Amino acid sequence: MMNSEAEANTSISPAQVAEYLLAHPDFFVGNSRLLEVLQVPHETGRAVSLVERQTSMLRERNQDLSAHLSDMIEVARYNDVQFEKTKRMVLGLLEAENLDDIAIAIDESLCQDFHSDITSLVLFTEAPLAANNLQLVPRNQAAVIDALVSSNLPCCGQLTEVENQFIFQDHANKVKSAAVVPLVQGETLGLLAIGSFDPSYFQSSQGTVLLSYVGEVLSRIVSRVLHQVQ
Repeated sequence: MMNSEAEANTSISPAQVAEYLLAHPDFFVGNSRLLEVLQVPHETGRAVSLVERQTSMLRERNQDLSAHLSDMIEVARYNDVQFEKTKRMVLGLLEAENLDDIAIAIDESLCQDFHSDITSLVLFTEAPLAANNLQLVPRNQAAVIDALVSSNLPCCGQLTEVENQFIFQDHANKVKSAAVVPLVQGETLGLLAIGSFDPSYFQSSQGTVLLSYVGEVLSRIVSRVLHQVQ
C-alpha cells in the first residue's frame, strides 16, 4: 500500500514532461533511440514515429511558406506592372501643354494600359475656354454631381442615371460602372471619371489608393494649365 502511495506521489504528469522538454530542447540529442521508439497517433489512425511526425509537420510548414512566398511574388509583380503603367501616365501628363493634351493623355493611359472603356474629364471654370476632349462647365451648372465631388475622395461603383448622363453624355447608356476622382488643388477643380461597360468592373468595395494618387497628380497639372490659360 505504501509503495502505491509512493508511486502516486512521485509520478510525473504530462505537463511536467512537456515543461521539461521545452526547457531542454536538446534532450533527444543524447537519446536519439527514443525518436524511433516513440509513437505519435496520426489523423489516419496509424501510429508513426516521432521523427516521421516531425518530418511531416516540417513538410507541411514548408509547403505553406512556399505558397505564401509565391503569393508575395505574384503581388510584387502585379505592383511592378501597375507602377510602370502609372509612371507612363504621369510622364504623359507632365508633357501636356494644354487641357486637350491632358484629356488625351488620360484617355490613352486609362483605356489602353488600364483597360477601361471610356474616360471623362469635367472641369469647373467660368472662363470661355476652348477644349475638344473634355467638358468645361461653370460650377453652379454642375449640381447633379455635387455628391461625387463634395467628399473630395475617389469612389467606385454604379452612378445614378443623371450623374451618368452628365458625365458621359452620348456614351452614358453604355457605361454600367465607373470610378470617379474629384480634382482638388486648394479648390475643387472638377472630376475625372473612368467608365466601364461591365457593371462589375468598378465596385464600391475596391481600393482607391491608385485613384487617389492619379487624382493628386492630375489636380496639380490641371491647376497649373488653368492658371496659364485663364
